[in-house]
Amino acid sequence: MQKYETRAGWAPTQWYETTESDAGTGLAIRAVEAGASVVLTSGGDGTVRAVAEALRGSGVPMAVIPQGTGNLLARNLGAPLDDIDGAVRAAFLGRNRAIDLGVITIIRPDESEDEHVFLVLAGMGLDARAITATRSSLKKRLGWLAYVDAGVRTIFKDAPLQIHYSVDSAPAKALTVYTVMIGNCGVLPGGVLLIPDAVLDDGRLDVVALRPLGPFSWLRIWHKIGWENGVLRKSRAGRKMIDLINDTRSVSYMKAKQYALAVPHPEPIQLDGDDFGLAVAANGVVDPGALIVRVLPEWAAAV
Repeated sequence: MQKYETRAGWAPTQWYETTESDAGTGLAIRAVEAGASVVLTSGGDGTVRAVAEALRGSGVPMAVIPQGTGNLLARNLGAPLDDIDGAVRAAFLGRNRAIDLGVITIIRPDESEDEHVFLVLAGMGLDARAITATRSSLKKRLGWLAYVDAGVRTIFKDAPLQIHYSVDSAPAKALTVYTVMIGNCGVLPGGVLLIPDAVLDDGRLDVVALRPLGPFSWLRIWHKIGWENGVLRKSRAGRKMIDLINDTRSVSYMKAKQYALAVPHPEPIQLDGDDFGLAVAANGVVDPGALIVRVLPEWAAAV
């Protein structure tokens, strides 16, 4: 840290430690009020999301030091997860990149509302249920693979979700899904490419629904995400093959600047891999270019 402070000609770094009562939002506000030029955020996706909430629209850049289970924003920025020195170098010597934020208003069963931001994914259905069901002891031992254990248990235990949804103020439609997610970027742990057309700074969010269409739904979903997105899209020849494959519609994609969804009964909701309690509805928008992040030029090829 000190060598980059000296090289950049900056004053000594001020340190703020998160607590149970402040995951980073209040601390980041304090840092900005104290005149911070850059806020280095060391931690997991929850800490990164909390700090982003405070830095939204401030113009103060955030540098991500990936120290969590999923490190989702770092993955989607192309940052190496095992290069702490590189992440710190980006904070002091990197360039600014403006990215979009997803904004969500969660409507609770008691009709109260609270607004948050997300950087990667917000979701209801299988993903949120799995996060709620993830064993903390298993997460400590296995990291993001613990979500797979919870997901498998949830698939066989829980029924699909009935939702009503609307994008860009269109009339609401009914849909049966395993899960519905609103994404700002598309790469998940393990290099899984959930949303191949998601871009961090295109001024739009991507809505993805995993749908139960017949007894082999999960095979169709895996074919779409694991084979088409993860393998075929990586080459020109593979992309041509995708055009020839009959889409089963088990995985549906939409672009949106604003969205709304509602469910008949309270359901868990997750933001960037964190459990955010129960909701009966949610709505929100994209906030284009609302967060500045620090990146290195060599990360661009991995974005």
